[in-house]
Amino acid sequence: MLAVAEMVDQRLIVNAEQAGQRLDQLLAHSWPDFSRSRLAAWIRSGEVRLNGCTVKPRHPVQAGDEVHLSAELAARSDSPEPEAIALDVLHEDPSVIIVNKPPGLVVHPGSGNPDGTLVNALLHHDPSLANLPRAGLVHRLDKDTSGCLVVARTPGSHRRLVAAMKQREIHRQYLALVWGDLIAGGQVDAPIGRHPVDRRRQIVRPDGRRAVTHFRVRRRLPGGTLLEVTLETGRTHQIRVHMAHLRHPIVGDPVYGRGGAPAGLTSAQRAAWQAFPRQALHAARLELAHPDSGRNLVATAPTPDDFAALISVLDPDHAADPS
Repeated sequence: MLAVAEMVDQRLIVNAEQAGQRLDQLLAHSWPDFSRSRLAAWIRSGEVRLNGCTVKPRHPVQAGDEVHLSAELAARSDSPEPEAIALDVLHEDPSVIIVNKPPGLVVHPGSGNPDGTLVNALLHHDPSLANLPRAGLVHRLDKDTSGCLVVARTPGSHRRLVAAMKQREIHRQYLALVWGDLIAGGQVDAPIGRHPVDRRRQIVRPDGRRAVTHFRVRRRLPGGTLLEVTLETGRTHQIRVHMAHLRHPIVGDPVYGRGGAPAGLTSAQRAAWQAFPRQALHAARLELAHPDSGRNLVATAPTPDDFAALISVLDPDHAADPS
């Protein structure tokens, strides 16, 4: 696929809190729309300069240092290929697409998932997304989490949406079915970092990155509680880790959950509970300021059939309305 090259020109001044970090770490946190490997390659090639000089990715930065990125950004020859995968588009305009990601769909190609992803579908829907970092994706959802995802369609909207996400100006609301009876809503303010042994897992740890999750009770169900969850920060697996930290893990979570089924269920409820194949987590609502017009933009994604069916078995009196 032939892509039109785009020049990227960005600068930042290192502040006192950032002093002492490695240059590649600083840039990965400051410019999250570029992958760490791409930033490191730009540092090595001299397309990123520190105070006008070429340095190594591990070079420690000091307060007052100036970092300048001037590079050509174009789709690589090994970029993901477009694939005719159906998309559930909730909103679309020249600057933004909001899609409803189904459960089971991987967002981005990677190890074990070279194709058949949301990115492949997006490139088929709009080939110009090949010129944007991660095909315009502003954030991600886990493979088995469903719901709203926002995608930028232009470099300007991508920069503004990434900045809005970083400034916590994009509001995300989730539905989560968790084990056990939560009496009331609350907040989890607990830092999250990678597990020291199992690199696929995240855990609450004192030296992790700050993570804040708010939740309120939507409905109490046999064996569990349906929660409305909002994110103040956006760490990897944040809701799943924080709910497990409260000892109310998400139903069906293969990494942070638990097996079996609670006591006191009917045979039909027990079978539905045990058969649920994924974490019961759905990104139900997304609210943001449009990156160009500034107008308020809200998208809602209906509860997936499997999630709604589980709730209807657990609470048949409200089968038509899982909320």
